[in-house]
Amino acid sequence: MKRNRQFVLFIVLIVTCYISLASAFSNVINITSFLVYLITIFSIIYMLLLENRSPYRTLLWIYVLLFVPIIGYIFFIYSGQLEVKGHLFRSKREETNKLMKNKYSFNPSTQWNNITEAQKNLSRLIDKFSNNQISFHSISKVLKNGDETFSTIKKEIEQADYYIHLEYFTIKSDQIGKEIIDLLCSKAEHGVEVRLIFDAFGSTKLSNTSIREMEKAGIEVYTFLPIKKGFFNQKLNFRNHRKIIIIDGEVGFVGGLNIGDEYLGLDPKLGFWRDTHLMLKGEVIKTLQDTFILDWNFVSGKTLQNSKYMNTSPVEEIQGGVQILPSGPDSPVDGIMSDLYYELITSAKTSILIATPYFVPNKAIRTALAMASAKGVDVKLLTPEINDSFLTKYATRSYFTEMLDYGIDVYSYKKGFLHEKLIVIDEQFATVGTANIDLRSLHLNFEINAFLFETDSIKDLVAHYKEDLQDSSRINISAYQERGLVVRTKESFARLFSTIL
Repeated sequence: MKRNRQFVLFIVLIVTCYISLASAFSNVINITSFLVYLITIFSIIYMLLLENRSPYRTLLWIYVLLFVPIIGYIFFIYSGQLEVKGHLFRSKREETNKLMKNKYSFNPSTQWNNITEAQKNLSRLIDKFSNNQISFHSISKVLKNGDETFSTIKKEIEQADYYIHLEYFTIKSDQIGKEIIDLLCSKAEHGVEVRLIFDAFGSTKLSNTSIREMEKAGIEVYTFLPIKKGFFNQKLNFRNHRKIIIIDGEVGFVGGLNIGDEYLGLDPKLGFWRDTHLMLKGEVIKTLQDTFILDWNFVSGKTLQNSKYMNTSPVEEIQGGVQILPSGPDSPVDGIMSDLYYELITSAKTSILIATPYFVPNKAIRTALAMASAKGVDVKLLTPEINDSFLTKYATRSYFTEMLDYGIDVYSYKKGFLHEKLIVIDEQFATVGTANIDLRSLHLNFEINAFLFETDSIKDLVAHYKEDLQDSSRINISAYQERGLVVRTKESFARLFSTIL
């Protein structure tokens, strides 16, 4: 729905509602206004029906529009319900589809025959959804927490010779932010091409001074979906949650850590910060580069030629594969990450290890977890005791009773704030990235995940997970069911906002 049409409909709703209820007008005018009001409401509902959303969501919005029409319409507009398939990302979606049809091929490998049929099926789905192939000529290394991640990132930035591409949801002008910004400025001043995309909503604490310093040094800086004034600005609900770095086509980074002091455990409220990042090398860097270039062309309005940035150093064939999947409103299929999480869970034979800070699963994922547990799969869910949001904390906890009833082991991480996004299946294949198990990550945000097949890094992920369980407490179903009415009320209230968290 175009923005001017949204504005007209909003004005019509207010005016007709006022006239219908006002006693200063004649009955004819009141009745006519009421009829126009009803026609307007039902025309909005009709346009909603044409979107072919899920019956549950469609009915929910119909109820909202019927019973709280003006306020409901405002929420409807700001939720972006009419924009996911609308004009906002149409050009980006078209460019994505064009790139998918003209993809390069990775070096063939006999290692494909060494992975399980379930892993092959998952890989085929990723390939079908994104045309990103699995690479057996790439290396993944697990980086645990902020100290290890930032020291590695700074070391690689210092060694850059040609270009550095960065894309972040959050980058701040604090201690670690300034350290990295200073490094980037230094490299740019010495002739290295540096490009940065940051999300407007996530990086509100990136100061204008820092931006000017980077631009003065020669860094190209662009904001993803700037937050503009205007009552009908729907962009607020679509955020770029990706964390990507590509350096010289030699090394790439992806994972859960943004750039800010809290990721080093320096936030006194959250304390210790538990997170996981990946360093990648080899031909899989090309798929990270594709994602960055598509986002760069979108935010800058320029065309960054792929070929110039697609040279990667060959890595000898190794045991295990790496595959990248970007997801978001520009994806050819809605809810790609949700579908792949579902496929991961349903393919499990022995164990499922899940760590996520925000657990607000859709019906499909809840069903998959229930069926896995019923089949005898050992399912463990790890979420933080401390959270950075009241709504996300209690919305997450509102699903604990259901998970416990399924026989799933639920753990609460107590050492600090757990922010990693991790699923490990049968200790053989896994995903690490930016996508949480919540409706925002699965349907609204721009995300990116790495999928690992039989790599040595999976052993590290499993070992770290078991260590994290030592810093957690297992939730007892009997004790949890006896939690007080106040806690239950908080959970029920927070769950009402599940679709927008």
